[in-house]
Amino acid sequence: MPCMGERLLRLVGVLMMVGAAMLALSQAPDLPVHGLVTRWGLPPSDFIDLRGQLVHLRDEGPREDPLPLVLLHGTADSLHTWEGWVRALKGRRRVIRLDLPGFGLTGPYTGQYAAGDYSGDAYARFLVNLLDALNIQRAVLVGHSLGGEVAWRTALFAPQRVAALVLVDASGLAGDHEPAGLKLARLPVLGHALEWILPRGLVEASLAEAYGDPAKVTPELVERYFQLTLRDGNRGALIRRLRAAAPGADAERLPTLKQPTLILWGERDRLIPPAVGRQFQERIAGSHLVVLDGLGHLPQQEDPAASVKPLQDFLAAAAIAPAAAASAPP
Repeated sequence: MPCMGERLLRLVGVLMMVGAAMLALSQAPDLPVHGLVTRWGLPPSDFIDLRGQLVHLRDEGPREDPLPLVLLHGTADSLHTWEGWVRALKGRRRVIRLDLPGFGLTGPYTGQYAAGDYSGDAYARFLVNLLDALNIQRAVLVGHSLGGEVAWRTALFAPQRVAALVLVDASGLAGDHEPAGLKLARLPVLGHALEWILPRGLVEASLAEAYGDPAKVTPELVERYFQLTLRDGNRGALIRRLRAAAPGADAERLPTLKQPTLILWGERDRLIPPAVGRQFQERIAGSHLVVLDGLGHLPQQEDPAASVKPLQDFLAAAAIAPAAAASAPP
């Protein structure tokens, strides 16, 4: 009869073989961007060269709008997350959305941009460069999660360029929580492993954690996140972004913001809880907080109609006029 030590060695051997098999099954090679464009970058998508960085964006609605809305997505996301909001807004507003560097079809920093700098301030400088390239002097910045941090940092960096702020479950303050997949990406060994493996189940679990109602996460949604994360170079950029994050840094500067500010938060946000939204409200004088019943960390995607309504009300109350109203005679 085998002794306890032999049984333990056999168990370890079996576990190692199972682990190796699972690892082999989870291998996911990078996908070339030109193949992804045919599915995720069709019109109204456009690509512009910004100082050597090819940027994927969509620019819709009336071009004469004096204050365009610029929509900024969160970590591991893409401009597609705003689809429902754009449908509701583009009839009267110019709406610009983009894939931030390191995500979607824009991919990692290239050209004149520092390849490894995925800090919030670096994104803010990038955004100002993009506004310059689009000949936009002032805009309403709307940011979700990481995009929210990019929005408020841009308002600190170039306040004259930001007419108003809309922070949707925004990051940048202490109290952030990350879904399982992003936690793994932070670990030294597993983080590097995720550059060449990506279990689809990990993507699905992370989305389920980000939704107030996980039943709303569809296979098609998982496929979009899965494919765009596999864009050549995106996984390495994601890991560098996560390691560059510094929640709480520069929070003391938030009271200097003077722009009209709307703060939207999902009541069931388990990643960045509503208490963080209240912190933003306390720090930004005159800001207005709306908590969205039953929604999670991705309210703009989980229920576009319910989440865009407070934005429309805010724009009207703050007299941030759309093109038609702005061009009307007094």
